[in-house]
Amino acid sequence: MEAELKTPILDRVKVPADMRGLSMGELRQLADDVRQEMIHTVGQTGGHLGSGLGVVELTVALHYVFDTPRDKVIWDVGHQAYPHKIVTGRRDRIRTLRQPGGLSGFTKRSESEYDPFGAAHSSTSISAAIGFAMANKMSDQPGKAIAVIGDGSMSAGMAYEAMNNAQGAGNRLVVILNDNDMSIAPPVGGLSAYLARLVSSRPFLELREMAKKLSRHLPAPLHRAASKTDEFARGMVMGGTLFEELGFYYVGPIDGHNLEQLIPVLENVRDAAAGPCLIHVVTQKGKGYAPAEAAADKYHGVQKFNVITGEQVKAPAKAPAYQNVFGETLAKIADSDPRIVAITAAMPSGTGVDKFAKAHPDRSFDVGIAEQHAVTFAAGLAAQGMRPFCAIYSTFLQRAYDQVVHDVAIQNLPVRFAIDRAGLVGADGATHAGTFDITYLASLPNFVVMAAADEAELVHMTYTAACHDSGPIAFRYPRGNGTGVEMPAVPQKLEIGKGRIVRGGAGKIAILSLGTRLAEAVKAAEVLEAKGLPTTVADLRFAKPLDEDLIRRLATTHEVVVTIEEGAIGGLGSHVLTLASDEGLTDGGLKIRTMRLPDVFQDHDAPDKQYDTAGLNAPHIVETVLKALRWNDAEIVSADIVGEVRA
Repeated sequence: MEAELKTPILDRVKVPADMRGLSMGELRQLADDVRQEMIHTVGQTGGHLGSGLGVVELTVALHYVFDTPRDKVIWDVGHQAYPHKIVTGRRDRIRTLRQPGGLSGFTKRSESEYDPFGAAHSSTSISAAIGFAMANKMSDQPGKAIAVIGDGSMSAGMAYEAMNNAQGAGNRLVVILNDNDMSIAPPVGGLSAYLARLVSSRPFLELREMAKKLSRHLPAPLHRAASKTDEFARGMVMGGTLFEELGFYYVGPIDGHNLEQLIPVLENVRDAAAGPCLIHVVTQKGKGYAPAEAAADKYHGVQKFNVITGEQVKAPAKAPAYQNVFGETLAKIADSDPRIVAITAAMPSGTGVDKFAKAHPDRSFDVGIAEQHAVTFAAGLAAQGMRPFCAIYSTFLQRAYDQVVHDVAIQNLPVRFAIDRAGLVGADGATHAGTFDITYLASLPNFVVMAAADEAELVHMTYTAACHDSGPIAFRYPRGNGTGVEMPAVPQKLEIGKGRIVRGGAGKIAILSLGTRLAEAVKAAEVLEAKGLPTTVADLRFAKPLDEDLIRRLATTHEVVVTIEEGAIGGLGSHVLTLASDEGLTDGGLKIRTMRLPDVFQDHDAPDKQYDTAGLNAPHIVETVLKALRWNDAEIVSADIVGEVRA
């Protein structure tokens, strides 16, 4: 059931230029219309709700004041960009959001000229905006760059690295700090709004610059006192001293839902000769939709939901979610091991660390969006004898690769990496896919790399990692629910570098699986068996170290060996091929085929369809085997028979 949607002003606004002749009252109505459109859209598609609702008025104000798309608005992360998409020519497609062939859930350069920079990992907007601003400055072209960054994204060091290098961009750069969670400013009201408008105005800026010039001619002590007075006065009232030290002219805080306050300040900053400027706006996640206002975390990312009641539509879980299996298992293990600690980078519920934190709050650390710090922090803990688990999504661990190499691997420190969202992830698309971790970890000396085939294996791998003190170890697992296998009452410590035979043991075909493609490998084996092809299926468990004895045995007793993994080129298949080459396993005619993710960034879709597109489901395994055997439609034809027929 869905409430009736009436959007009279939004119906007149196709692109931002259409809103620039609207009155203040019409702009307020436009914001209400956009909010309703967004609620109804995400109710049908699912996606990120709360953050977008919080920036509706800010979105309207930015596109009203600035000359987009000549002026570049860069949304950090992109979670909050749905209202932006609605008013930039994409309303007619907005209900395709995150759907196959539809709009991306994040900003995307190929999607619209109003998306100047793709974003799905946080804290990149200021750096990118400086790039746009400096390019315009060097080429003497008009146009400003406006970075909209949330307070959570400001916890990442990259944001401060950027701000520390922003001064050269001058007044071409504007940063909007969207403060919706940390409460780093006092409650906003009439006084702070008045002060924000005052200090962003041209007369104040000109007076300030004149005072600075005059103060330079004063004796040194008076000059220093005068400069500190201006900084202290505004820092005391508005909290801007930190940003001033980084070279920004700070304005705020102002109410991010009040267009009468937002628009004059944005206009002042747009026209200011000084810069760069940082505008601090305070917003509320989920603004204008009661269920989202009441539960900001619950409505950050949502499934499809009933617009009237707010009830989210979720399919009944057939098995526990992988991240919960990890979190609950680690919590139980830690009951008897006080050295175990868990670290996450702003994703406690997404990684299952919230389960651990509930049981062991003093040993759980959420470091914010700071993956580099998380890894080196874990390295320090490990060096001091603790057993740290660093739980980070595969795609986000990429941000800390230097720390993984330099601070963990080279020093051979026993940091445990719990790598969530391994493989393809569905609606979040290429930016969040866990495609590369096997390749970038298994290439490192000292590392052990495991992949869980199901939730029971994840229990064993979590315990194995806890017991592994001789160096770094990683285990990967996918997004979503497990397969429904029986869960072990007691976890087992796996032998490092040893796989297992799941099906068969002799025959013509051997399928070597790593991770959750194991279920598809077993399905493929059943089809091949029905065609008269005895098939062995092995779960290798380890990408590094390889179970060389098992691989050697299977390679010397089977005609075709197929490897399959949920990762990019350079992973398991490459390591098996290297072993086969080094040991001459292919010299006697063995056929090896590697199945992996294609060398492309795959668009968003349902995970099963993504794997179908990638060619990693059971029918593709069967096809790979039959091609290797030169199969025709009627029978299996051996190489000798083929030769005779051709003769």
